[in-house]
Amino acid sequence: MADKSRPSTLTVYLYVPNIIGYVRILMNCFAFAICFKDKYLFSVLYFVSFVCDALDGWCARKLNQVSTFGAVLDMVTDRISTACLLVILSQVYRPGMIFLSLLALDIASHWLQMYSSFLVGKTSHKDVKDSSSWLFKLYYGNRKFMGYCCVSCEVLYIVLFLLAKNQTENLTEVLVNAATQSWFYLILLSLSVIGWVIKQIVNVIQMKTAADACILYDIGKKR
Repeated sequence: MADKSRPSTLTVYLYVPNIIGYVRILMNCFAFAICFKDKYLFSVLYFVSFVCDALDGWCARKLNQVSTFGAVLDMVTDRISTACLLVILSQVYRPGMIFLSLLALDIASHWLQMYSSFLVGKTSHKDVKDSSSWLFKLYYGNRKFMGYCCVSCEVLYIVLFLLAKNQTENLTEVLVNAATQSWFYLILLSLSVIGWVIKQIVNVIQMKTAADACILYDIGKKR
């Protein structure tokens, strides 16, 4: 006899936070389809999708609908969305390799973190209590700090996309011109760059920590 207290596969797929995740995917698909036709609509849709990332997490906790599938869906959606925007920026700005390097760091660090977390039996990739890095623990332990860093990254990328007028823009020139011509851009870019730098440092720490965890797991198996 089936356990009625256990949700079915379909039930998990239809959890409210997971439905929000599907909506985010559709929203991003439409946003990227029109990104060069309507930059402002793209920016609004992209940012709304990003904000929904926090909304689905809140719903998962509030409705007791936390699931491994939801966590993976969330991360995959985030990573692919950011990756697509970074690819676009790499085609608009020179040197484009900067954005492709950021894309590689973002995907590698998060994939390694997710894989190593499940490898050692953790239920969440955000469980970093055993880390020796105070910044890494602060990032995943303080939602406001993590939110600031994540919002900073996305806002910086969106602003860079909006500022680009041609497909061969010099990144340094665009940033300097925007900061010197407007106090609004100066403040916005300054706050965004600070959070962006912290996020990249955390990504490097995350990748190294996760790689160490994978190696230690192998060493432990050989003993």
